Amino acid sequence: MELKDLAKRAATIYIEDPKVDAVLLGGSVARELHDEFSDIELFIFWKEAPADKDRKEPIARLAGKLLDFHRYEDEEWAETYTVENIKLEISSFLSSTVQRYIADVTLKFDTDLDKQVLIATMQDGVPLEGIKSILKLKQQIEQYPKGLAEAMIQENAELGSRWQNREALVARRDWLMLYQTFVAVEIKLMGILFALNGEYVHHPAFKWQNHALGKMNILPENSSERFASVLLGDPQESVKVLEEMVSEIFRLARSNYPDAIRPGVMEKALWTRPRNN
Repeated sequence: MELKDLAKRAATIYIEDPKVDAVLLGGSVARELHDEFSDIELFIFWKEAPADKDRKEPIARLAGKLLDFHRYEDEEWAETYTVENIKLEISSFLSSTVQRYIADVTLKFDTDLDKQVLIATMQDGVPLEGIKSILKLKQQIEQYPKGLAEAMIQENAELGSRWQNREALVARRDWLMLYQTFVAVEIKLMGILFALNGEYVHHPAFKWQNHALGKMNILPENSSERFASVLLGDPQESVKVLEEMVSEIFRLARSNYPDAIRPGVMEKALWTRPRNN
């Protein structure tokens, strides 16, 4: 069964509930990045809070097998089920919550990644039902705010004290802590790159990293290969590669948003813990 066909069939069932405002297809299927491991991500926007039966009835009508059913938490309802061995992940929000998230991010420059992920989903997602409502939301997020870019750069320019211990971690062969540090710094650098390129963060762990970097115009040369080499190469060489990436990305940030990199932050990011004599 084609994933999009099943998504559309599910959407026609959800929209029959008068409480449902719209249905959006998100994730890898909407972005044309799906493969044999992909599932269907549907976002249901509700005019009012759904009852359990409102969420379970579409599953029954699709002859689905329920895997997870989560109560309301962090302003979201979520459930997972399979239909003919295809997994569907359902995320439900009140339409008013979506509107508030958009205002928080685009007007107040809130850097919260959960809010950005939902907005990125709105931007890249495929409207299946309630198309007019979704298109209105899409119009509100067309322009990436300069204030959000500056806030994202400022927040992600702080790389943390563990990064300053990088040479000690290599010398001590503290591999677990070292690679945790590598990942943490790469995530920070990805946050800056998304801001520089006017892109809302689409996943809190920066899924589809290579695809995202391939779409960017403002970034160091061979970024995908260099980010990968940090995690796959010799640890001592990886430190040098990541130091170069930090330096280049901070220079790009300073060039494009001079006020976003505070005095001393770049020097702090490149500082390393000295050795005792």
